[in-house]
Amino acid sequence: MYGTALVRAPSGRLAEGIVTHLVRSPVDVALAREQHAAYAAALAAAGWVIGQVPAAEDCPDSVFIEDTVVVVEDLAVLARPGAAVRRAEVGGTAEVVASLGLRTARITDPGTLDGGDVLQAGTTVYVGRGGRTNAEGIRQLRSLLAPLGRTVVAVPLGEVLHLKSAVTALPDGTFLLLPHLVPAGLFPAVRPVEEESGCHVVPLGGDRVLIAASAPRTAELIEDLGLTPVVADITEFEKLEGCVTCLSVLLPAR
Repeated sequence: MYGTALVRAPSGRLAEGIVTHLVRSPVDVALAREQHAAYAAALAAAGWVIGQVPAAEDCPDSVFIEDTVVVVEDLAVLARPGAAVRRAEVGGTAEVVASLGLRTARITDPGTLDGGDVLQAGTTVYVGRGGRTNAEGIRQLRSLLAPLGRTVVAVPLGEVLHLKSAVTALPDGTFLLLPHLVPAGLFPAVRPVEEESGCHVVPLGGDRVLIAASAPRTAELIEDLGLTPVVADITEFEKLEGCVTCLSVLLPAR
């Protein structure tokens, strides 16, 4: 087992979730629940213990649990989402990470930080500055992570919800990236992709990499690199600008 994967069941109000850069389209909540269960099953099959954060029925976006916390070693930094209506989501996550023995700290007003804006690659932590995460949130995160030997690099975002909607890292140290959304020069060893959903992946440990079913060409690229793509169908979450990264928080075994 690699560790614990935190997930949170979709709210019955999922279809009311925030849409920022997409035109709203109907969301099938029943199908979303099936897809979420299959997503969690894929994590379990890859060797992760599934940890359920209590559902938050009054929070339509609560399934996107990644935005509520950033975990580095034994420290869980509780986020302060840029969308004020999402801040009620953090409490449930806070209780679970504390129960797992993690130290906790918080991003405080006037800082804002969404976990989806935080990409960890070794001792470098890239943080997107855009519509959800502000400069003060980045400053606070930098201060909290400095004692852990992390270097925080701010990344200006284009028309995209979160940093990890535009760039993520592969196990080989390269980065899958959409060049028109983030400055490619800030990242070493970039692999540009054409499929938007191909630039957000989740390394699951070993050679396994979780990727959305909507990015078949990028899945082929991953396979050509000698890695094993684990494909998840998340169409209902993609309608709300969700991706495979936002549906879980991976806590490696300590």
